[in-house]
Amino acid sequence: MSSILGISAFYHDSAACILVNGKIIAAAQEERFTRKKHDSNYPHNAIEFVLKFANLKLSEVDQIVFFEKPFLKFERLLETYVAFAPKGFVSFAKAMPLWIKEKLFQKNLLFNKLKEHDENYKSDENIFFSDHHLSHAASAFFPSPFDEAVILTADGVGEWATTTVAIGKNENLEIKKEIHFPHSIGLLYSAFTYYAGFKVNSGEYKLMGLAPYGNPIYTDKVRQLFDLKEDGTFRLDQKYFNYATGLTMTNEKFNSLFGHKPRNPQKEEITQFHMDIASSIQKVTEEVMIKLAKSIREEYKIRNLCLAGGVALNCVANGKILKEKIFDNIWIQPAAGDAGGSLGAALALWHIEQGNKRSVNLNDDMKGSYLGTEYNQEEIEKELKAADANFETLNYEELIDKTAELLSNEKAIGWFQDRMEFGPRALGARSILGDPRSDKMQKNLNLKVKYRESFRPFAPSVLREDLAEWFEIDVDSPYMLLVANINPKKKVEVNDEQKNLFGIDKLNVKRSEIPAVTHVDYSARIQTVTKNSNKRYYDLITKFKEKTGCPIIVNTSFNVRGEPIVNTPTDAFNCFMETDLDHLVIGNCFLDKSKQNPKLKKNYTKEILLD
Repeated sequence: MSSILGISAFYHDSAACILVNGKIIAAAQEERFTRKKHDSNYPHNAIEFVLKFANLKLSEVDQIVFFEKPFLKFERLLETYVAFAPKGFVSFAKAMPLWIKEKLFQKNLLFNKLKEHDENYKSDENIFFSDHHLSHAASAFFPSPFDEAVILTADGVGEWATTTVAIGKNENLEIKKEIHFPHSIGLLYSAFTYYAGFKVNSGEYKLMGLAPYGNPIYTDKVRQLFDLKEDGTFRLDQKYFNYATGLTMTNEKFNSLFGHKPRNPQKEEITQFHMDIASSIQKVTEEVMIKLAKSIREEYKIRNLCLAGGVALNCVANGKILKEKIFDNIWIQPAAGDAGGSLGAALALWHIEQGNKRSVNLNDDMKGSYLGTEYNQEEIEKELKAADANFETLNYEELIDKTAELLSNEKAIGWFQDRMEFGPRALGARSILGDPRSDKMQKNLNLKVKYRESFRPFAPSVLREDLAEWFEIDVDSPYMLLVANINPKKKVEVNDEQKNLFGIDKLNVKRSEIPAVTHVDYSARIQTVTKNSNKRYYDLITKFKEKTGCPIIVNTSFNVRGEPIVNTPTDAFNCFMETDLDHLVIGNCFLDKSKQNPKLKKNYTKEILLD
């Protein structure tokens, strides 16, 4: 038996994964255990979990691989300072002590941290380092259902690369082209995330969700920020940005170009200007990604595309690439950000370095991305009793029927089942569910359950066999990474007065038979569900369809703003009691909010962190 432990850490979204004989056994983000969103610390808890799940001690693991090369990253920091000196001294001086103390000598740091797991772990000779973008590309290609593909990776920055093109064939993978820092489509998008008043490396999906409320009237000004070639390659004009040298993303020249300072989220509301800015950068990002996709299809003549890196989480851009029919098939790594680097580093070591053969799984090798923790019925009941929860235990059929019935009556339900998802999306294991036919559901879930901005859209989980009847798409989308429009047959006509509404006023207009998952531009971020991928979730949606004729339910992540997705039954119960969720279904346990001890309910809104 051969085992590899993959680790990503020290930037954001630390994670661990374990392979046994090349198969993905377990993977999880550290944030789920520490309850610190996007936790970047050494993933002690995630490593403990994957080792335990694989029934291995650390001293029994054959190789350990880190997802990037710290010396190359340090080289970028030094060269950037030299190139921009003396302007970059403030950020350089702030970063340097941490690099000298920890990051530069990462092998030693890792070895000392790893020893904490197992006193019998004696030598650092089995620690290896992958390249950041190679880790991303490997995470996208090796689990994919393709024997050959072109892999496009786009993110903020790795060591030097920000955008790469790689070719994968069987167990071989090679990076062919790179765009280097400071030229980055990920950092460009993050600059606008910052400018709109959202958190960088966290709020990018908010910017994407805000875009349909605006009009792309600033696209020409956005294009002034960089030189975009016909093949999709680009160079950012650094006179508008501060990320290479300072402590902010944008500068005064950027502000004067668009006519406003960055929004202060503590003091300023989101206005039509911010919606138009979001719409403009989203449109330009799509333009870049489509140009890149077209040029690499033309150059390499390969019909399959894999996507990874943080930009691959821009499911609107993914949907546009799909709609353009540039490639015959597209597969996107569900943990496309840095967390997935732990997985990619391990797979790169197994296949590329060690030359192990690859067998292609036509469904993919991610197991639905259900790679995290799981709790049996006994463990669930023990935790609920310790939390003083009032619950009843139902058999499977009763549980499915009762939950579907409550959903059809517009109840908001916490749903905690089987193994936790790996990656940023809840996929029906740690989810909050609702009725998509309700025109109050989106607003209520946002404001009363998630405690977040009312404009944020929700995703539909739809039975795969019913997909084309409800949406203008007919390909698998198990990881909620493709956006498509509602089928015109399901649309509700909008009158002239409603058409002329601006901004957030558009939110209250019913646009389809499933308004809770229909965004203001008639789009939806789709998750397809099959019996093979998640039987319990599939059975629930099927039962809901029997009762309502609708094969779709609202799915959003089981957490509140500023917190990671719940991991344990205790996390789930706490979140249940801190929100206006009506019911909690956890394993075979059923909880009714009205039957809980009112003393256990917290006023959570006072403690909420900005995300």
